[in-house]
Amino acid sequence: MKKYRNNGAIGAILDEYEKALIELQSVISDLTHEDLITIVDSETKDADCKSIQTILTHVIRAGYCYVIEIRNSLGEQIDFVERKTFDTAEQYNIELSNMFRYNEALFQEFPNINFEERDPKKKILVKWGQYYDVEQLFEHAIVHILRHRRQIERFILKLQSI
Repeated sequence: MKKYRNNGAIGAILDEYEKALIELQSVISDLTHEDLITIVDSETKDADCKSIQTILTHVIRAGYCYVIEIRNSLGEQIDFVERKTFDTAEQYNIELSNMFRYNEALFQEFPNINFEERDPKKKILVKWGQYYDVEQLFEHAIVHILRHRRQIERFILKLQSI
């Protein structure tokens, strides 16, 4: 039986975020090094979307960046993480789990964080130019995982037809 977190909206967001990551980890778990590094979309101008490896590297870095944006808005001074590439699906799965724990730690350290902000002037301006409250940023993080999981699934289909 599934165990759910009991801390309201924050628990629901973390449960869904974790579920999205587990689904992604399942999709990539059997991929070979060759599967990871093969350029599947050579036409895209987005360097983060050429191979499964570039997508996963982007997903992990973005997962850290969302929390860093929030922490910086709370007055901390945290530098954004560098991109790190890995050679195996197992390494990516470990790093996806590490990234999730970093996200989870935000709510352990700030259990009373203002999750919803109705005043647009108090929303977080993120480095890509949009404004979010904490809830919206985590919702974005979840959908980001889902979109890239779907993209990876499509890449896997292309790799199977090569």
